Amino acid sequence: MRVLIAEDERMLADSIAEGLRAEALAVDVVYDGDAALERLGVNDYDVLVLDRDLPVVHGDDVCRAVVGSGALVRVLMLTAAAAVPARVDGLRLGADDYLTKPFAFEELVARVLALGRRASPAAPPTLERGGIQLDPARREVLRDGRYVHLARKEFGLLAELLRADGTIVSAERLLEKVWDEHTDPFTNTVRVTLMKLRRKLGDPPVIETVPGVGYRIP
Repeated sequence: MRVLIAEDERMLADSIAEGLRAEALAVDVVYDGDAALERLGVNDYDVLVLDRDLPVVHGDDVCRAVVGSGALVRVLMLTAAAAVPARVDGLRLGADDYLTKPFAFEELVARVLALGRRASPAAPPTLERGGIQLDPARREVLRDGRYVHLARKEFGLLAELLRADGTIVSAERLLEKVWDEHTDPFTNTVRVTLMKLRRKLGDPPVIETVPGVGYRIP
């Protein structure tokens, strides 16, 4: 899952990003509304964590632009305004969810994961295929009932392959969804991470390579 954080309080934004990355999510960060719109026009995000009071371009205008574009990204709006009318206004703008500051980080993570599951096509809470069970909320993976400990990127890569439900996922798509914008697009990190993931999942092999096209769990 790839997340964009648009928050002008830099320490808060960076703290949220660090915490979400610990949950095996790919996270990009911007500090004003103009930069948010620029990133949204270039990258395919699943969830936008959007501070309502952004500088340069207000968060409300960012939300309107997202909704008007027809993008599938889900919007979690953050604000210091806790009054009911303020929350209602945010939802009427098109936000999918609303969280007031200060908030418990665990709640933010739960809401981001829930919104990610509502992306199109909707993903179930637990992903299962080929004897593998993956629980994104608990960050647990089982292979034929055996617990498998995965590093963050291995977990994220496996989740994307399971979400594809048997269809082929290109290396470029995996790089876009599991790594952030600072990753070299010409890197072999997808191949290396897949090699480690296959080793941890064990035999019989469950991830199939389709030469010149990508990868899948049939």
